[in-house]
Amino acid sequence: MTKKITIAIDGFSSTGKSTIAKQLAKQLGYIYVDTGAMYRAVTLYAMQQNYISETHFNTDDLISDLSNISLSFGFNEEMGFAEMFLNKKNVEKEIRTLEVSKLVSKISTISEVRKKLVSEQQEMGKNKGVVMDGRDIGTVVFPNAELKLFMTASADKRAKRRYKELIDRGDKVNYEEILQNVEERDRIDSTREDSPLILADDAIEFDNSNMGLKDQFNRIMSLVNTAIE
Repeated sequence: MTKKITIAIDGFSSTGKSTIAKQLAKQLGYIYVDTGAMYRAVTLYAMQQNYISETHFNTDDLISDLSNISLSFGFNEEMGFAEMFLNKKNVEKEIRTLEVSKLVSKISTISEVRKKLVSEQQEMGKNKGVVMDGRDIGTVVFPNAELKLFMTASADKRAKRRYKELIDRGDKVNYEEILQNVEERDRIDSTREDSPLILADDAIEFDNSNMGLKDQFNRIMSLVNTAIE
């Protein structure tokens, strides 16, 4: 019987972490956990409660309200992946907006939020056979993961991918605004005090700036096979 491992995928925003994680999970029959969706769902909740906007950020009220935030994933057979549920409501589309993207890195700086979500993520992956992507998976959530990947690409390439994704979805967005958001998220994610985005000592850095999805999958799958052997 092939042993099951933990695959931790970290990296900057819009590097395709979720895409490759979903592909790997499907290929291996593993559980896929999109930790970024969890932080986005908390962000959406904070926005709905008026704890955060582009002009204000009431961290104390959000922290005191964390016990009322219930997060879960529901598998969508038609789409082929799990969608994010916030307090039993499917919020997969709402959490992918640029408005949420602008605020999610600020939410992720709150230690109490990180503690809550890291605990839930570790519980999800305690039996291995999991592919998890985010910002601190290989450094904090699963420091002993058998395979750690760190995804990177130029800010311009990532902004163009994000722009196309939102345009294809029907959103009205501006490329320059998206590029600015990508660069600002990089800054916040890399400089926050609690669990900053850093390259783990034993992680494999993977730059996909000029790589197609098929080539990327094949290369990473070979790394997975090596880790499983």
